[in-house]
Amino acid sequence: MKRVIVDYKKLNQTILELLVQKYPDGYEDRDIISFKNAKNEVIECVEVKTEDTTYLVKISKRLIEAMEDFDPDSPEIIDV
Repeated sequence: MKRVIVDYKKLNQTILELLVQKYPDGYEDRDIISFKNAKNEVIECVEVKTEDTTYLVKISKRLIEAMEDFDPDSPEIIDV
């Protein structure tokens, strides 16, 4: 299984929908995965999985807003 780190700017509709399904009331501290990147910066992510990929979505204020505003019936699509 491949692991992909995704920033909010590259979040697509499918991944956002998976996030909202997994965390319908938002995520909690226990859901956050923290690690250090190559620049020794602490990165915080939440995890969602598909059949072949684990996505680690970086946490940001914009991610929280997108999850709160998500409407699965909306035709708006977030660009990849």
